Amino acid sequence: MIERRWVRKTEIAAWRNVAPWAERKTLVFIPGSGGDHTLWLPVLNELKDDFNLLALELPGHGSSGGKGEEEVGAYVEWVKDILDVFEVRKPVLVGHSLGAAITLTTALRYPELLAGVVAVGGGARMPVNTMILDAIHKDLKGLMAFTSKIAVAKKNRERLIPVLTARSPNPDTLYGDFKACDRLDLEEDLGKITVPTLIVCGMEDKMTPPELSQAMQTKIPNSQLVLLPETGHMVMLEEPHRLAEILGSFVRSIK
Repeated sequence: MIERRWVRKTEIAAWRNVAPWAERKTLVFIPGSGGDHTLWLPVLNELKDDFNLLALELPGHGSSGGKGEEEVGAYVEWVKDILDVFEVRKPVLVGHSLGAAITLTTALRYPELLAGVVAVGGGARMPVNTMILDAIHKDLKGLMAFTSKIAVAKKNRERLIPVLTARSPNPDTLYGDFKACDRLDLEEDLGKITVPTLIVCGMEDKMTPPELSQAMQTKIPNSQLVLLPETGHMVMLEEPHRLAEILGSFVRSIK
């Protein structure tokens, strides 16, 4: 169900599996650039009977009000406030792409708020080609067609390209999100992450190649890395069952 609450005088929407929550572990999901909770639904449906789940729609995304940001750190402060207003305590934060950057940065700033973090398709740095930034306001439809093709593994294109090209994110929000990715630099800070950390990436990810995830795993103390074969950047749509299994195992392992 979709739940809405006021955060900083802005109406924020989030998908919640059940209310009130049971006495069990909680996962909070953050989508990538221009995304909303629907991108997580295949995974949420797999996990909904075993955990408390909340899938956020950041300001300017999905059915949330407000405007998007252009800095990962600004989104981190929104996440902190959203968790407080939605009364979420010690969740495992799961983020994809830009969401992964937000998740890792939250772990650096506010480790005491989290039980653990999962970075899906992320990197310590995620530069964005200026041609992509320029195309957002000039030819969003063409850009979505291009990025949809490279976002998934070859075997999944026929099934998922129509789903991805049908999306129409707010161009201003998408631009800000890509700017936030482009400005990201966690290279010097990853070693300071202290919460349990899982890194997941598709082995055919062309947007945040697996080398970025491998590099993060070497720097984050005691982190775990899972690489999925025949999978691209949109792991949660390409392999929802496998990702749900991986998440469930990781969350259950946290003491």
